Amino acid sequence: MKLKTVWTATFLVLIIIVSSCANNEQKTQSKNSNLKLWYDAPAANWNEALPLGNGRLGAMVFGNPTNENIQLNELTLWAGGPHRNDNPLAKGALSDIRKLLFNKKYEEAHRLANEKFISKVAHGMPYETVGNLRLNFKNQDSVSNYYRELDIENAINTTKYTIDGVEFQREIFTSFPDEVIVMKLTANKKGKISFNATMDRPEPAKVSIFTENDNVLVMTGFGSDNKNKRLPKEAPTIEGKIEFDSRVKIVPEGGKLTASNDALEVENADSVTLYISIATNFVNYKDVSADAHKRAANYLAKAEKKDYKDLVKGHTDFYKNYFNRVSLDLGTSEAAKKPTDVRIKEFRDGFDPALAALYFQYGRYLLISSSQPGGQPANLQGLWCKDLTPPWKSAYTININTEMNYWPAEVTNLTEMHEPLIEMVKELSVTGQETAEVMYGADGWVTHHNTDLWRICEPVDGATWGMWPMGGTWLTQHVWDKYMFNGDLEYLETVYPTMKGAAKFCLSVLTPEPENGWLVIAPSISPEHGPSIRKKNITIDDGTTMDNQLVFDMLTKTIEAAKLLNKDADLVKKMETTLAKLPPMQVGKHNQLQEWLEDLDDPEDNHRHVSHLYGLFPSNLISPYRTPELFKGAENTLIHRGDPSTGWSMNWKINLWARLLDGNHAYKLMGDQIKLVGRPGSKGGGTYANMLDAHPPFQIDGNFGFTSGLTEMLVQSHDGAIHLIPALPDVWKDGKVSGLRARGGFEIVELEWRDGKVAKAIIKSNLGGNLRIRSYNELILQDGGDLKVATGENPNAFYQVPKIKKPLISKAANIEEVSLKPTYLYDVETKKGEVIVVLQK
Repeated sequence: MKLKTVWTATFLVLIIIVSSCANNEQKTQSKNSNLKLWYDAPAANWNEALPLGNGRLGAMVFGNPTNENIQLNELTLWAGGPHRNDNPLAKGALSDIRKLLFNKKYEEAHRLANEKFISKVAHGMPYETVGNLRLNFKNQDSVSNYYRELDIENAINTTKYTIDGVEFQREIFTSFPDEVIVMKLTANKKGKISFNATMDRPEPAKVSIFTENDNVLVMTGFGSDNKNKRLPKEAPTIEGKIEFDSRVKIVPEGGKLTASNDALEVENADSVTLYISIATNFVNYKDVSADAHKRAANYLAKAEKKDYKDLVKGHTDFYKNYFNRVSLDLGTSEAAKKPTDVRIKEFRDGFDPALAALYFQYGRYLLISSSQPGGQPANLQGLWCKDLTPPWKSAYTININTEMNYWPAEVTNLTEMHEPLIEMVKELSVTGQETAEVMYGADGWVTHHNTDLWRICEPVDGATWGMWPMGGTWLTQHVWDKYMFNGDLEYLETVYPTMKGAAKFCLSVLTPEPENGWLVIAPSISPEHGPSIRKKNITIDDGTTMDNQLVFDMLTKTIEAAKLLNKDADLVKKMETTLAKLPPMQVGKHNQLQEWLEDLDDPEDNHRHVSHLYGLFPSNLISPYRTPELFKGAENTLIHRGDPSTGWSMNWKINLWARLLDGNHAYKLMGDQIKLVGRPGSKGGGTYANMLDAHPPFQIDGNFGFTSGLTEMLVQSHDGAIHLIPALPDVWKDGKVSGLRARGGFEIVELEWRDGKVAKAIIKSNLGGNLRIRSYNELILQDGGDLKVATGENPNAFYQVPKIKKPLISKAANIEEVSLKPTYLYDVETKKGEVIVVLQK
């Protein structure tokens, strides 16, 4: 079989060992594992390569026997350097734009916002690839028994094949504790491994490539200079200040190693170990003074002292500490025996529950691999990027995408992975103070729809997308959500200034709209979407529903945090007074939840953003039990928008339909998402062969959204109780999950269901307090005792539900009654550390 050379790779600390032995029995076992992606051919392109990462270093492995390519990333390698991009003209134009909006002169307001608000300095820096490590093997043209896998239970990639009776194996991983990528290549006969190693980076990047000590290949360079094409000619170029050093050390056993100026060559080795290290000079968003070369050399020197088995054990032990917290069994079928790309292709029209479970766990794998404490948050592509100018800069798009990345963090027991995002929000709360003052004359801090490594806060890309000052407000919900799961007041103390600053900005910029006197955010947009009755790309508005929901949440949660910490009594009073003046949510003439203050929704509109449904998910403002009219309005909105969309949008809809308690519709969307794309004839959003989400192109948020959505189908804890299997589809009649987390410090140690009913639930209370359980079937205690029937509000402080204004219903609306399955509601008083077991009655 002929194999073509594929793609390019960046550099990290990577250890590749080539030795002799292949295990056919292991190969058979691999194909039967529920936690492995496997294929019978090499990756044809980047969207079929398999991702590895340790939160800082990333690798995409192609598995090509002849011309292997390992594309590499380091999460702090971005274009540009420390800078600000505020537009000082904004403050003077603010009043004029508001007047135009209140007089419904939207085109004029749009033009003025582009002129006075959008940055004239920089529009955000792109995340960049380091480059490629290429291993070109000799005499490997006639390949048989090809197999490659990504074992997400151990975070190790393996490639196996046979040539002329010789069995070859490559094993590669990105070590978490040792900050290196490690790869081991094996063959079952001695002296059979010969290849040369080279490095490169996409043009027009300029790099220096050289060898050291006859066994180390080095590539060094800088992140790119950047000047966005949308900027005026006089705008400055932001100089690339990130210096990187990528190096690979090759240590063969047997055979011969030789070095040229820019390559290393191995001949007739028995085994080879490659240590690949990458580092940059990045310290923080305002400091790039570190020594990239010293860092990279030190990582490599420490790693090469360890035995390979110890490196593997250290890596897998570290990873499993996170991954093994949650297990999921949805059943299996014959489909599970097929290669992963075939399973993806056949999922919609077949029955493959194990693939849905694998997809769920893959999201957890990707989050562990792309977001580690002390590092940067996962960006639009996690940490995997092959380009110098990737789509949408592979930056932090904070009008949905970055937030979606972290939806699984708390619920799937990966709270530590949340920390990089929390730290970025803290940093933005510092840089955003100057933006708030310079642009709005406001207190507190603000960030708009996009940010990057340098923590920019100014509107970018144009008013259609950038004129949205609620990015920081949405991000700040995450710092409160983390508290809702951990109940740690010391943690809350550290993030309270961030919450307070976001709330103070809202208080400063809220302004009365003329028709009802409601306090609204103006100017703003409903992210990336405007009413269809206006000209295309005219999105600017005032008082959009999502903004109103976000402000309500921000003030409500900051009030609660201030009371818990006994702080800012006067500010609390001001926030409470302001809450009463916010607009209510509205149901329009098409029985839909209105997206804008005016009833302008088009039932034929299938736009990918459903921002006004933030109140349904991830927030908890809309409930089937508390707000039936809004619940039905949200459902009608989703029906109007339809199911097929971009990848991330479909995955948001999985979460939304789960919150609508419709597991069958959520599952139908899973079928729309698990649709093979990236092959000839494929169209629209879905899933690439490597199981990464396709917008298209690749965006990682969809993977995380899927994991979150499946969790919401099994456990919900946002609406006053822990609801067990609230949105279970008919196809998953039997199953079991362990390790999910609920608000208030509860952990679902085990949840088992049979024939669609809760059979057993083991719940641990880590904080104590009232445990309220909602179930569709009756439950009893394990000892046979009856559970106390719950009445009234849940006394547990973590389960207080928001008290929103009564919604306004259009006179033209004809809202159907909400039809819900009856539920049973129970209360159990718990002590800290106590484990409660309930069974089907």
